[in-house]
Amino acid sequence: MKTSAFIFYGLLGLPLAMAALPVYVQIPNYYTAQLGLPLAITGLVLFFARMFDTVQDPFIGQLVDKVGCSNPSWIIASAVMLCLSFSGLWLPPAFARESNTLLLIWLGVMLSLAYTAHSMLNIAYLAWGSSLENRNLSDSATDTTLHQLLGASAWREAFGMIGVILASVIPSWIVLQDTNQASAQLSQYVVVFTGLVGLAVCALIVGATKPLKRSAHAVIALRVLLKNSRFLALLRIYFFNSLSVAIPASLILFFISDRIQTPEKTALYLSSYFVAGACGLPIWIKLAKRIGPQRAWQIGMLIAVLSFVSASLLGAGDSTAFILVCIASGLALGADLALPPVLLTVVVDDQQNMGAYFGLWSLIGKFTLALAGLSLSLLALLGYEAHQTNQMNHANSLFALSFSYAVLPCAFKLIALFLLRQFSKSFSS
Repeated sequence: MKTSAFIFYGLLGLPLAMAALPVYVQIPNYYTAQLGLPLAITGLVLFFARMFDTVQDPFIGQLVDKVGCSNPSWIIASAVMLCLSFSGLWLPPAFARESNTLLLIWLGVMLSLAYTAHSMLNIAYLAWGSSLENRNLSDSATDTTLHQLLGASAWREAFGMIGVILASVIPSWIVLQDTNQASAQLSQYVVVFTGLVGLAVCALIVGATKPLKRSAHAVIALRVLLKNSRFLALLRIYFFNSLSVAIPASLILFFISDRIQTPEKTALYLSSYFVAGACGLPIWIKLAKRIGPQRAWQIGMLIAVLSFVSASLLGAGDSTAFILVCIASGLALGADLALPPVLLTVVVDDQQNMGAYFGLWSLIGKFTLALAGLSLSLLALLGYEAHQTNQMNHANSLFALSFSYAVLPCAFKLIALFLLRQFSKSFSS
């Protein structure tokens, strides 16, 4: 397949990633630390909004299969809704800031709209990619098929990594400005984001290779999806692995502020993480072609475990060491991004219903994000308080933060690694 087709397809990964990072990582900290919402109740709002997002994904996947993943009306409507809700999250109106109750309601509504729009666009995008990747290929998972799967995934995730790098640096820098200046710059940021979405959608609709023509589609039941034993096994791996990534993503800004105590270097840490992930993508793709995506992903998981263990040992002022941890965990992220969708497309031999499969796949990822939202409430239950001055309480807060940010995700990553090893044995048999 021509490289230009992959580029036109992959470009949408950039703004989708730009939207996902703030919604899942920066918005919780923005509304608690900058806008003054209580930590525990914000965690509950995040949980219920993410649960709503989780439940709707399989239905969105079914709709994508009905209307067609390349339907321009669906894609444009999803993109417009995403831009409006993204703007609303960063720029809550004055009336919403008058009380915590109104601000919580605004946060919940905007999150729900942003999640819905992102799912509508992302599921169609992934389903489009699964057909694009398998164009002119036989049904069997040949080496050529695998190479094209990896190539398409690499372009999608490479643009996505550029998006998360931009999203990790720009908003983190903006919110450090004074209130008036930050508001103006956030407005400019939202305008730029909207322009990128428009450009990427045009490139996808006009320039990308169209998905394969489908026969008449019948709705596939959830129980049919779950009868695919390999798909179900892969879902279990994806659940624990996603949970191990989602929890530290929700807590990293708190860890930087109170454990490492260098909030002024937040943009440096996040950019190191995502740049390492972007640089690691071609390495993981090349490694997967040599030893297979299952073994390559296992190596990525081991690197992530080592980074979690290292993070749990850090303290105030260990900024250089934390940069190294960010680089190592970023490399592992590259494997988490590029390899699981490839395995999913290889495992599932049902191109007519890829939207439904990706809808359920997205449900699992979103459910882990919903659970990760409760990590804020878990921190509060464990006695964590930001910027604690009492020495004894400060020690308890740091323990709660280290346990939630590093130890708990490490345990989930080890479970995912064990399940992947079992999956690899059954897959090769």
